[in-house]
Amino acid sequence: MIRVLLVDDQAIVREGLRSMLSPEPDIAVVGEAGDGHEAVRLVMERAPHIVLMDVRMPGMDGIAALEAIKRVSSRTSVIMVTLYDDPDYLMRAVSAGAAGYILKDASRDELVRAVRVTAEGGAIIAPSMLPQLLKRMSHLLAENAPSNPPRVRLSEREIEVLRLMAEGLTNQEIAERLFLSPTTVKTHVQNILQKLDVSDRTQAAVCAVRYGLID
Repeated sequence: MIRVLLVDDQAIVREGLRSMLSPEPDIAVVGEAGDGHEAVRLVMERAPHIVLMDVRMPGMDGIAALEAIKRVSSRTSVIMVTLYDDPDYLMRAVSAGAAGYILKDASRDELVRAVRVTAEGGAIIAPSMLPQLLKRMSHLLAENAPSNPPRVRLSEREIEVLRLMAEGLTNQEIAERLFLSPTTVKTHVQNILQKLDVSDRTQAAVCAVRYGLID
């Protein structure tokens, strides 16, 4: 069961998201928050897999709440929900820990798919955008890199897979490129996420650049 937390200062928006997700047998809405502070508290209490969070909220905005959530629960994926398709905001959100974002006018099918894909460690950013996004983020990531980066031990094969993930390739495409089965690639991806202590392949790619694991 995919546990989802809804975060938006407008109750009508939360009600709309809940109504779209509730009919799905594999998705459970485990809580709602009206601001960032409440969202952080509920993440610690309810342990959601996915947080759907508004960008603009009183008290603590979406980016600040995102950063706080990732500090207390690095394996929780946060999908930002916004009215505007803004590449600069996407860059800021992803560098802060977001799995990606969806628009508030997304269809029910798009919303459900985003939740399911992210819960499986996938990326909801268009694959063609990811390499460009990482390139634009490279200086920002370098400036914010930790002075003592964690010692991450990835095998040569895992680094190969991670490099292709950062290029935006799907598991099937990685399997074809490396002459592996899709099941084997999926296992490698899961191991990479666990070793990097991240929730999704978007953040795995960000870590790869931030820690210098790939060129």
